[in-house]
Amino acid sequence: MNDIFAKCHRFTDARAAMSLGIYPYFAPISTGQSSEVVIRGERKIVCCSNNYLGLTMHPRVREAVCKAVRKYGTSCTGSRFLSGSLDLHEEAERKFARFINKESALLFTTGHHVNQGVISALVGRGEVVITDRLDHASIIDGCRLSFGEMARFRHNDMADLDRCLTRYADKPKLIVVDGVFSMEGDICTLPDIIRLAKMHGARVMVDDAHALGVLGPNGRGTAEHFNLEAETDLIMVTASKSLASIGGFVAGHEEVIHYIKHFARSLIFTASLPPPQVAAISAALDVLQEEPERRARLWEITRRMLKGFRDLGFNTRTAETPIIPVVVGGGLQGAFTFWRALYDEGVFCSPVVPPAVPEGEELIRTSYMAIHTDEQLEFILEKFAKVGRKFGVIPGSASRAPRKPRFELPPDARFFNQRLARRMSGAGKWMRNLFNIKK
Repeated sequence: MNDIFAKCHRFTDARAAMSLGIYPYFAPISTGQSSEVVIRGERKIVCCSNNYLGLTMHPRVREAVCKAVRKYGTSCTGSRFLSGSLDLHEEAERKFARFINKESALLFTTGHHVNQGVISALVGRGEVVITDRLDHASIIDGCRLSFGEMARFRHNDMADLDRCLTRYADKPKLIVVDGVFSMEGDICTLPDIIRLAKMHGARVMVDDAHALGVLGPNGRGTAEHFNLEAETDLIMVTASKSLASIGGFVAGHEEVIHYIKHFARSLIFTASLPPPQVAAISAALDVLQEEPERRARLWEITRRMLKGFRDLGFNTRTAETPIIPVVVGGGLQGAFTFWRALYDEGVFCSPVVPPAVPEGEELIRTSYMAIHTDEQLEFILEKFAKVGRKFGVIPGSASRAPRKPRFELPPDARFFNQRLARRMSGAGKWMRNLFNIKK
């Protein structure tokens, strides 16, 4: 059959999961993004949001949005390159550059657009971009859109990075790494990355999507955390997490930002960020700096939840940030069944399955906000303990070792698990398209 839509008709795996009640994606939330939400009429405690500082419902941020709508309306109806640049955009760029201690900054419509535009603009023919194998999908997309060569090193493996740099000794090189890795919850080894970059004449770009507002004494991210702000060439952040909006910045030397401004296709050919969203970013930046107690509370929660999960016997891998993965294993069936059991208990979280993680290391990704209450945190731990013991992921009691995990589903569900696993083993399938671009 030559019909390009044929693949669409053959794709039935997601519908099969829906029919079995174990489909975990696209849940329709009918309330604001807070520590509790309502989904299909049911109230859930959220532990999968990236709203780290809890600013999406902050009164100052909401009021700034309302003022911007009254003054500027709802849209710019054009790209930054042509008719879509407002004084509001430039004010936000100057404010962010001052905050991040860089000469200049540029605001894109989404964080994904930042990585697409910056990498494809900077890396051309005869040049190389080198990434961590667990970097975000947007980084990989930016590499694919460039005309340069792409190389990847094993996660946080500096010997492998050194090998990549040595291999391309005679070519201009850009190293791009996540500051905080979005699934693992660990931090890049930035001091070693910068040391190797200097040895090999490479430049360094850090994607601080999950680090802004979280890491560093002032919340400026990974470079501040390691006291390497001056040595980090480019810092990228999204506004969709700690900054309670949408969009993304890249910051660095003025000449470099000026170049990106005139060559980043994802900036030039995309409508600019609407004024309400820009106003939200600007207000959130103010709150981030003026309310450091939010970051202090976030780290208090992080330490508490890491200890709580580990004391219960859960494997949280190398997590050291508010992103805490909880390994459950059991294949797709295990991850989806564990997720559904938590969901039924009132906990809203995210399952992560192969090929995003290795087979047998399926996990539940949890993440925390400064606005979580102690009662909500206890509720989350209590429900994880209940479900973990039910399926044998953790010991049933302090004196009894966990049995081999058993995730029993009806025969149709087991068939679905086997069928989807086979489909995902080949390139180009739906979950591989979502996740395996980083493998």
